[in-house]
Amino acid sequence: MASIMTNASALTALQSLNATQKNLDTTQARISTGYRVSQASDNAAYWSIATTMRSDNQAMSTVSDALGLGASKVDTAYTGMSSAIDTINQIQQKLTASYGQTDASKEKTQTEIKALQDQLKAYADGATFSGTNMLSVNSGTATAAADVKIVSAFNRDATGAVSISTIDVNVESIKLYEAGTTAGTVKGILDADRIGSTGAITATAANPTLGNAAVAGTDTYSVAGLKIFDSATGKGASDSQIAEMMNVVDTALKAMTTAATKLGAAKSSIDLQKTFTSSLMDSIDRGVGQLVDADMNKESTRLQALQVQQQLGVQALSIANSSSQSILSLFRG
Repeated sequence: MASIMTNASALTALQSLNATQKNLDTTQARISTGYRVSQASDNAAYWSIATTMRSDNQAMSTVSDALGLGASKVDTAYTGMSSAIDTINQIQQKLTASYGQTDASKEKTQTEIKALQDQLKAYADGATFSGTNMLSVNSGTATAAADVKIVSAFNRDATGAVSISTIDVNVESIKLYEAGTTAGTVKGILDADRIGSTGAITATAANPTLGNAAVAGTDTYSVAGLKIFDSATGKGASDSQIAEMMNVVDTALKAMTTAATKLGAAKSSIDLQKTFTSSLMDSIDRGVGQLVDADMNKESTRLQALQVQQQLGVQALSIANSSSQSILSLFRG
Protein backbone atom coordinates (compact mmCIF):
# COMPACT_ATOMS: atom_id res chain seq x y z
CA MET A 1 0.00 0.00 0.00
CA ALA A 2 1.30 3.40 -1.01
CA SER A 3 0.58 6.12 1.55
CA ILE A 4 1.44 9.80 1.69
CA MET A 5 0.70 9.87 5.45
CA THR A 6 3.03 7.14 6.58
CA ASN A 7 6.36 6.29 4.99
CA ALA A 8 7.30 2.98 6.64
CA SER A 9 10.54 2.68 4.73
CA ALA A 10 11.66 6.13 5.80
CA LEU A 11 10.81 5.39 9.44
CA THR A 12 12.81 2.17 9.33
CA ALA A 13 15.75 3.89 7.68
CA LEU A 14 15.60 6.71 10.24
CA GLN A 15 15.59 4.29 13.20
CA SER A 16 18.57 2.46 11.73
CA LEU A 17 20.42 5.74 11.18
CA ASN A 18 19.71 6.88 14.74
CA ALA A 19 21.00 3.56 16.13
CA THR A 20 24.13 3.88 14.02
CA GLN A 21 24.66 7.47 15.18
CA LYS A 22 24.29 6.43 18.84
CA ASN A 23 26.88 3.67 18.42
CA LEU A 24 29.14 6.10 16.58
CA ASP A 25 28.89 8.62 19.42
CA THR A 26 29.79 5.90 21.93
CA THR A 27 32.79 4.77 19.91
CA GLN A 28 34.03 8.33 19.40
CA ALA A 29 33.72 8.97 23.15
CA ARG A 30 35.78 5.85 23.90
CA ILE A 31 38.46 6.91 21.44
CA SER A 32 38.63 10.48 22.76
CA THR A 33 38.74 9.47 26.46
CA GLY A 34 40.57 6.15 26.15
CA TYR A 35 38.00 4.56 28.47
CA ARG A 36 35.39 1.93 27.76
CA VAL A 37 33.78 2.82 31.10
CA SER A 38 34.27 6.51 31.80
CA GLN A 39 31.15 7.18 33.86
CA ALA A 40 28.71 5.25 36.01
CA SER A 41 26.10 5.07 33.24
CA ASP A 42 28.51 3.07 31.06
CA ASN A 43 28.76 0.21 33.57
CA ALA A 44 27.85 0.99 37.18
CA ALA A 45 29.60 -2.03 38.72
CA TYR A 46 32.90 -1.61 36.88
CA TRP A 47 32.88 2.16 37.38
CA SER A 48 32.37 1.72 41.14
CA ILE A 49 35.18 -0.84 41.41
CA ALA A 50 37.55 1.28 39.35
CA THR A 51 36.80 4.43 41.36
CA THR A 52 37.43 2.65 44.66
CA MET A 53 40.67 1.07 43.46
CA ARG A 54 41.94 4.38 42.09
CA SER A 55 41.28 5.92 45.50
CA ASP A 56 43.18 3.07 47.17
CA ASN A 57 46.06 3.55 44.76
CA GLN A 58 46.31 7.22 45.70
CA ALA A 59 46.40 6.22 49.36
CA MET A 60 49.16 3.69 48.62
CA SER A 61 51.11 6.39 46.83
CA THR A 62 51.06 8.31 50.11
CA VAL A 63 52.13 5.14 51.93
CA SER A 64 55.09 4.84 49.55
CA ASP A 65 56.11 8.41 50.43
CA ALA A 66 55.74 7.61 54.15
CA LEU A 67 57.96 4.54 53.74
CA GLY A 68 60.61 6.69 52.07
CA LEU A 69 60.45 9.17 54.95
CA GLY A 70 60.59 6.33 57.49
CA ALA A 71 63.57 4.77 55.75
CA SER A 72 65.41 8.08 56.02
CA LYS A 73 64.64 8.34 59.73
CA VAL A 74 65.86 4.81 60.42
CA ASP A 75 68.92 5.24 58.22
CA THR A 76 69.85 8.44 60.06
CA ALA A 77 69.55 6.68 63.42
CA TYR A 78 71.60 3.74 62.13
CA THR A 79 74.34 6.07 60.90
CA GLY A 80 74.51 7.75 64.31
CA MET A 81 74.53 4.39 66.07
CA SER A 82 77.29 3.04 63.83
CA SER A 83 79.46 6.08 64.48
CA ALA A 84 78.81 5.80 68.22
CA ILE A 85 79.89 2.15 68.18
CA ASP A 86 83.19 3.11 66.55
CA THR A 87 83.74 5.80 69.18
CA ILE A 88 82.92 3.59 72.15
CA ASN A 89 85.45 1.09 70.83
CA GLN A 90 88.03 3.84 71.09
CA ILE A 91 86.99 4.51 74.70
CA GLN A 92 87.46 0.82 75.40
CA GLN A 93 90.97 1.04 73.95
CA LYS A 94 91.78 4.06 76.12
CA LEU A 95 90.62 2.26 79.24
CA THR A 96 92.69 -0.77 78.34
CA ALA A 97 95.76 1.38 77.79
CA SER A 98 95.28 3.19 81.12
CA TYR A 99 95.32 -0.05 83.12
CA GLY A 100 98.48 0.05 85.27
CA GLN A 101 99.39 3.61 84.23
CA THR A 102 100.46 6.36 86.59
CA ASP A 103 98.00 9.03 87.67
CA ALA A 104 99.79 11.54 85.43
CA SER A 105 99.20 9.34 82.39
CA LYS A 106 95.61 8.71 83.44
CA GLU A 107 95.04 12.47 83.57
CA LYS A 108 96.09 12.79 79.94
CA THR A 109 94.04 9.76 78.93
CA GLN A 110 91.04 11.26 80.71
CA THR A 111 91.25 14.28 78.39
CA GLU A 112 91.00 11.96 75.40
CA ILE A 113 88.13 9.99 76.93
CA LYS A 114 86.22 13.21 77.66
CA ALA A 115 86.61 14.28 74.02
CA LEU A 116 85.26 10.91 72.88
CA GLN A 117 82.32 11.19 75.30
CA ASP A 118 81.48 14.61 73.87
CA GLN A 119 81.65 13.12 70.39
CA LEU A 120 79.21 10.37 71.39
CA LYS A 121 76.71 13.01 72.55
CA ALA A 122 77.19 14.96 69.32
CA TYR A 123 76.48 11.85 67.24
CA ALA A 124 73.29 11.13 69.19
CA ASP A 125 72.03 14.72 69.12
CA GLY A 126 72.80 15.06 65.42
CA ALA A 127 70.96 11.90 64.35
CA THR A 128 67.78 13.86 63.64
CA PHE A 129 65.64 13.64 60.51
CA SER A 130 62.41 15.56 60.03
CA GLY A 131 62.24 16.29 63.76
CA THR A 132 62.68 12.66 64.80
CA ASN A 133 65.62 11.57 66.93
CA MET A 134 65.70 8.01 68.23
CA LEU A 135 69.11 8.19 69.93
CA SER A 136 68.84 11.31 72.07
CA VAL A 137 65.33 11.66 73.49
CA ASN A 138 63.37 13.36 76.23
CA SER A 139 60.54 11.16 77.44
CA GLY A 140 59.35 13.94 79.72
CA THR A 141 57.90 15.94 76.82
CA ALA A 142 54.25 15.63 75.84
CA THR A 143 55.13 14.71 72.24
CA ALA A 144 57.55 11.92 73.12
CA ALA A 145 56.54 8.42 72.07
CA ALA A 146 57.88 5.02 73.07
CA ASP A 147 57.76 3.89 69.42
CA VAL A 148 58.38 5.53 66.07
CA LYS A 149 55.54 4.35 63.85
CA ILE A 150 56.15 4.22 60.10
CA VAL A 151 53.06 3.80 57.91
CA SER A 152 53.68 0.70 55.82
CA ALA A 153 50.36 -0.31 54.23
CA PHE A 154 46.82 0.81 53.39
CA ASN A 155 44.42 -2.12 53.72
CA ARG A 156 40.79 -2.62 52.67
CA ASP A 157 39.00 -5.80 53.76
CA ALA A 158 36.12 -7.65 52.10
CA THR A 159 33.54 -5.46 53.86
CA GLY A 160 35.15 -2.26 52.58
CA ALA A 161 36.58 -1.24 55.95
CA VAL A 162 40.01 0.37 55.74
CA SER A 163 42.96 0.12 58.13
CA ILE A 164 46.58 1.22 58.34
CA SER A 165 49.57 -1.03 59.09
CA THR A 166 52.80 0.31 60.57
CA ILE A 167 56.40 -0.74 61.10
CA ASP A 168 57.28 0.15 64.69
CA VAL A 169 60.74 1.00 65.97
CA ASN A 170 60.97 0.74 69.75
CA VAL A 171 62.91 3.84 70.80
CA GLU A 172 63.19 2.69 74.42
CA SER A 173 65.40 -0.21 73.40
CA ILE A 174 67.78 1.79 71.18
CA LYS A 175 68.07 5.25 72.76
CA LEU A 176 71.56 6.29 73.83
CA TYR A 177 70.63 9.33 75.94
CA GLU A 178 67.51 10.16 77.93
CA ALA A 179 66.92 13.76 79.08
CA GLY A 180 63.66 12.99 80.85
CA THR A 181 63.72 13.07 84.63
CA THR A 182 60.21 11.86 85.39
CA ALA A 183 60.03 9.09 87.98
CA GLY A 184 60.24 5.70 86.31
CA THR A 185 61.98 7.02 83.20
CA VAL A 186 64.72 4.63 82.10
CA LYS A 187 67.97 6.21 81.01
CA GLY A 188 69.62 5.46 77.69
CA ILE A 189 72.34 2.96 76.90
CA LEU A 190 75.16 5.47 77.44
CA ASP A 191 73.87 7.69 80.25
CA ALA A 192 72.39 4.91 82.41
CA ASP A 193 74.12 4.01 85.67
CA ARG A 194 75.47 0.48 85.54
CA ILE A 195 76.84 -1.76 88.27
CA GLY A 196 80.53 -2.07 87.60
CA SER A 197 80.87 -5.76 88.34
CA THR A 198 77.88 -6.88 86.22
CA GLY A 199 77.16 -4.03 83.80
CA ALA A 200 73.48 -4.19 84.72
CA ILE A 201 71.50 -0.93 84.70
CA THR A 202 70.47 0.30 88.14
CA ALA A 203 68.30 3.17 89.31
CA THR A 204 70.52 3.73 92.34
CA ALA A 205 73.80 5.47 91.60
CA ALA A 206 76.82 4.82 93.82
CA ASN A 207 79.66 6.89 92.43
CA PRO A 208 83.00 5.44 93.59
CA THR A 209 85.90 7.42 95.00
CA LEU A 210 88.70 7.16 92.45
CA GLY A 211 91.82 5.54 93.74
CA ASN A 212 90.07 3.12 96.06
CA ALA A 213 89.57 -0.55 95.41
CA ALA A 214 86.38 -1.34 93.50
CA VAL A 215 83.42 -2.49 95.57
CA ALA A 216 81.87 -5.35 93.62
CA GLY A 217 78.10 -5.12 93.24
CA THR A 218 78.01 -1.55 94.58
CA ASP A 219 80.08 0.88 92.52
CA THR A 220 78.24 2.24 89.47
CA TYR A 221 79.42 3.94 86.29
CA SER A 222 77.86 5.35 83.12
CA VAL A 223 79.64 5.44 79.78
CA ALA A 224 78.65 9.08 79.33
CA GLY A 225 80.06 10.13 82.69
CA LEU A 226 82.86 7.71 83.56
CA LYS A 227 86.30 9.16 84.25
CA ILE A 228 89.61 7.65 85.22
CA PHE A 229 91.03 10.80 86.77
CA ASP A 230 89.47 13.23 89.27
CA SER A 231 90.97 16.69 88.90
CA ALA A 232 89.44 17.76 92.23
CA THR A 233 91.33 15.14 94.23
CA GLY A 234 94.23 14.65 91.85
CA LYS A 235 93.72 10.88 91.98
CA GLY A 236 93.32 8.37 89.20
CA ALA A 237 91.10 5.31 89.19
CA SER A 238 92.51 2.12 90.62
CA ASP A 239 93.09 -0.83 88.33
CA SER A 240 90.12 -2.67 89.81
CA GLN A 241 87.92 0.35 89.10
CA ILE A 242 89.21 0.57 85.54
CA ALA A 243 88.42 -3.13 85.12
CA GLU A 244 84.82 -2.44 86.17
CA MET A 245 84.66 0.54 83.80
CA MET A 246 85.80 -1.71 80.98
CA ASN A 247 83.04 -4.16 81.89
CA VAL A 248 80.45 -1.36 81.82
CA VAL A 249 81.66 -0.11 78.44
CA ASP A 250 81.64 -3.64 77.01
CA THR A 251 78.07 -4.23 78.24
CA ALA A 252 76.96 -0.93 76.70
CA LEU A 253 78.71 -1.88 73.46
CA LYS A 254 76.75 -5.13 73.30
CA ALA A 255 73.50 -3.22 73.85
CA MET A 256 74.41 -0.79 71.07
CA THR A 257 75.20 -3.68 68.71
CA THR A 258 71.76 -5.15 69.43
CA ALA A 259 70.16 -1.73 68.84
CA ALA A 260 71.98 -1.38 65.53
CA THR A 261 70.69 -4.82 64.54
CA LYS A 262 67.11 -3.72 65.28
CA LEU A 263 67.55 -0.58 63.18
CA GLY A 264 69.01 -2.64 60.34
CA ALA A 265 66.08 -5.08 60.49
CA ALA A 266 63.60 -2.18 60.43
CA LYS A 267 65.36 -0.65 57.43
CA SER A 268 65.23 -4.00 55.62
CA SER A 269 61.50 -4.35 56.37
CA ILE A 270 60.84 -0.84 55.08
CA ASP A 271 62.74 -1.51 51.85
CA LEU A 272 60.85 -4.76 51.26
CA GLN A 273 57.50 -3.11 51.97
CA LYS A 274 58.32 -0.22 49.66
CA THR A 275 59.11 -2.64 46.82
CA PHE A 276 55.89 -4.57 47.50
CA THR A 277 53.81 -1.37 47.59
CA SER A 278 55.22 -0.27 44.24
CA SER A 279 54.44 -3.66 42.68
CA LEU A 280 50.95 -3.67 44.21
CA MET A 281 50.19 -0.23 42.78
CA ASP A 282 51.23 -1.44 39.32
CA SER A 283 49.00 -4.52 39.68
CA ILE A 284 46.02 -2.39 40.64
CA ASP A 285 46.62 -0.09 37.68
CA ARG A 286 46.64 -3.09 35.36
CA GLY A 287 43.50 -4.50 36.97
CA VAL A 288 41.60 -1.22 36.68
CA GLY A 289 42.76 -0.88 33.09
CA GLN A 290 41.33 -4.27 32.17
CA LEU A 291 37.97 -3.19 33.59
CA VAL A 292 37.58 0.28 32.08
CA ASP A 293 40.17 0.92 29.37
CA ALA A 294 39.06 0.92 25.75
CA ASP A 295 40.67 -1.45 23.23
CA MET A 296 41.87 1.15 20.73
CA ASN A 297 42.48 -1.42 17.98
CA LYS A 298 38.94 -2.66 18.28
CA GLU A 299 37.42 0.82 18.59
CA SER A 300 39.28 2.19 15.55
CA THR A 301 38.00 -0.71 13.43
CA ARG A 302 34.49 -0.23 14.79
CA LEU A 303 34.66 3.50 14.03
CA GLN A 304 35.39 2.87 10.36
CA ALA A 305 32.56 0.34 10.12
CA LEU A 306 30.07 2.70 11.77
CA GLN A 307 31.06 5.57 9.49
CA VAL A 308 30.28 3.36 6.49
CA GLN A 309 26.97 2.34 8.09
CA GLN A 310 26.15 6.00 8.69
CA GLN A 311 26.74 6.87 5.04
CA LEU A 312 24.62 3.93 3.91
CA GLY A 313 21.89 4.90 6.36
CA VAL A 314 21.77 8.44 5.03
CA GLN A 315 21.53 7.08 1.48
CA ALA A 316 18.79 4.61 2.48
CA LEU A 317 16.82 7.39 4.15
CA SER A 318 17.18 9.54 1.05
CA ILE A 319 15.85 6.70 -1.14
CA ALA A 320 12.95 6.07 1.25
CA ASN A 321 11.98 9.74 1.22
CA SER A 322 12.15 9.98 -2.57
CA SER A 323 9.84 6.99 -2.98
CA SER A 324 6.90 9.13 -1.88
CA GLN A 325 7.41 11.36 -4.86
CA SER A 326 6.53 8.47 -7.20
CA ILE A 327 2.92 8.79 -6.04
CA LEU A 328 2.66 12.09 -7.97
CA SER A 329 2.90 10.18 -11.25
CA LEU A 330 -0.44 8.57 -10.48
CA PHE A 331 -2.18 11.99 -10.69
CA ARG A 332 -0.64 13.26 -13.90
CA GLY A 333 -2.99 13.54 -16.92
